[in-house]
Amino acid sequence: MPADERFAVRRESARASVPRPLTAAPAPAGVPLPPGLALRGRLATGARRPETPRGSGRGGSGRGGSGSRTPRSGHGGGPRRAYERARRAWDRPLTAYYVILGSSLLITVLGLVMVYSASMIKALDISKPATYFFGKQFLAAVIGGGLMLIAARMPVKLHRGLAYPILMVTVFLMILVQVPGIGMSVNGNQNWLYLGGPFQLQPSEFGKLALILWGADLLARKQDKRLLTQWKHMLVPLVPVAFMLLGLIMLGGDMGTAIILTAILFGLLWLAGAPTRLFAGVLGFAAVLAFLLIRTSPNRMSRLACMGVSEPDPEGGCWQAAHGIYALASGGWFGSGLGASVEKWGQLPEPHTDFIFAITGEELGLAGTLSVLALFAALGYAGIRVAGRTEDPFVRYAAGGVTTWITAQAVINIGAVLGLLPIAGVPLPLFSYGGSALLPTMFAVGLMIAFAREDPAAKAALAMRRPGVRWKTMRRRVKKRSSGER
Repeated sequence: MPADERFAVRRESARASVPRPLTAAPAPAGVPLPPGLALRGRLATGARRPETPRGSGRGGSGRGGSGSRTPRSGHGGGPRRAYERARRAWDRPLTAYYVILGSSLLITVLGLVMVYSASMIKALDISKPATYFFGKQFLAAVIGGGLMLIAARMPVKLHRGLAYPILMVTVFLMILVQVPGIGMSVNGNQNWLYLGGPFQLQPSEFGKLALILWGADLLARKQDKRLLTQWKHMLVPLVPVAFMLLGLIMLGGDMGTAIILTAILFGLLWLAGAPTRLFAGVLGFAAVLAFLLIRTSPNRMSRLACMGVSEPDPEGGCWQAAHGIYALASGGWFGSGLGASVEKWGQLPEPHTDFIFAITGEELGLAGTLSVLALFAALGYAGIRVAGRTEDPFVRYAAGGVTTWITAQAVINIGAVLGLLPIAGVPLPLFSYGGSALLPTMFAVGLMIAFAREDPAAKAALAMRRPGVRWKTMRRRVKKRSSGER
């Protein structure tokens, strides 16, 4: 036999010797197959076995016998997973909206509690009820809450339309303050208007909001026309109008408000992309002017000399700064208890306004002061997020200006209480007593809430949370039945 035929015969015999899988013959109707034969039939016809989880063994248990794979500790464990979860939660569209709303309301509510606690002795000392200052602050908070709600619901175009009217009304009121017989002097500052009864108004507080809205609208229109590349368009008329407001404020002697207004001006210039030389020039001019104003005033020089003191001098100087440090030092970790402050019994001047943070540290301790700092940090960071994620130049400048205002004022107030900065006489935003400071600040917070709502992703997320939208979405998912189907 030839070699080719022998090779073919061997190949056919090898194929015949391989056992073939048994296939299940089709069973008659109603007659079940034996379990083993049915299983072999499924394997022979190519049916896939059901997949089991990785790491599972007999009885559905894995290596540890639990039936599921447990996450490994280390790099893929708890801390890293918690960080990733927090980062994903922060990147959600409505995060800035809720952080601004929640932190501002918490600061305001905690401020009301501390105003009541810090002002009781002061109210009794002037023969008023213990709730005198708290009642006025609560009324201002209610009105401010209404302003915040209105500002949050207003469209961006309406905010831009209010920029010039607010500026003109504020300038008129600030000029009216300097008219003899109309303006009032409080603690040596001629910056108040008498409204009747126990109510007064400080127009310079509204000057901060006016400068932000008007400056944001001005810079946004110039950016649309591509004029901000020229230094004269960046400075004029923004800097002259800001200096006019500063002059009206300094006529009344309010150095603290002037510092906040200067910070807002520099914040707007920074957001507009001012070159370093221009920014340094304006900053140098402001620093020289501030030095001259401080040098020519004995009161301001004494405040500058009280930085970092731990004891008042024998002549009674630096009394407020030293007792502010005493209040913070006696608070400890968790404070002496709400209402149990000792420094508010006449030792610490202005315990419910400029130095309310010191009373907070004495009664709530380090835990309370750190909570306040965390709330302000969250509010500031959310404002930066709103300003950084928008494509509208007006929203960017206005949100950045409001964030600069609240953050700078909080830093100056807390820094003065801690002895790190001179006592400027500015209240802690949303926290200290003072309706004139609370009303524009709450309107500015509503402004940032409106900007956070204007984000396209936030708009879509808020629309999906409405009950009507959910009901329509559910109705779309239901199949329509034919007319004859029951």
